[in-house]
Amino acid sequence: MEGHGAAVLNAGAPGRGHPAFAPGTLVVVGLQSEARLLPPGVPVLVSGADPARLARALDPPPAGVRRLLSFGLAGGLAPGLPRGALLAAEAVAAEGGIFLPDPVWTAEIVARTGATPAVLAGSATLVRDAAAKRALHAATRALAVDMESGVMARAAARHGLPFAVLRAVADSAEEAIPRAAALTPEGRPDLPRVLAALARRPWELPALIRIGRASAAAHAALRQAASA
Repeated sequence: MEGHGAAVLNAGAPGRGHPAFAPGTLVVVGLQSEARLLPPGVPVLVSGADPARLARALDPPPAGVRRLLSFGLAGGLAPGLPRGALLAAEAVAAEGGIFLPDPVWTAEIVARTGATPAVLAGSATLVRDAAAKRALHAATRALAVDMESGVMARAAARHGLPFAVLRAVADSAEEAIPRAAALTPEGRPDLPRVLAALARRPWELPALIRIGRASAAAHAALRQAASA
């Protein structure tokens, strides 16, 4: 089915037994690859890494949604935070202020997955380079950043819904994301755009390969967490 311009997939019986995916939970992700990590039947909204699209999809949330979970990759902000580090938000710093996840639900997710409680940041744009990451870390003290959690947290506050965040670090604070990295509106790698960008900036290929490996480590951590 379609929800306000963003795909809502896997509608049906949620993943059984896992506190992150209890009945009534809508999981918010940016990428199709993140959605594929979820247990069968878990409702998931794929934003395509487009915060404006996600905001429209959550205003209001689809019928039957009782709580929201932001799930997927994050960019590291804290120096030394390793790839694949699993984080559960104890606060989300984003436009509009500091948003507090549901503490009981978050504690259940931490106990089940072993995630580290942390302040996370929400950004409306991709935080690409090390300088921007240092600045955001200094301003918020957040350990990592993503493009869905802030939008989701604001929607949860607006509509009176509890929320939680479970993220895995892909790129570290010291790593830049090459501009050749591109996605389709559906949240899949946009191969024509990637190839066109590499034709213009072939020196970005090693960084693109490095980020691909980092992403694989983060996906592996999320896969383990979702099946814990």
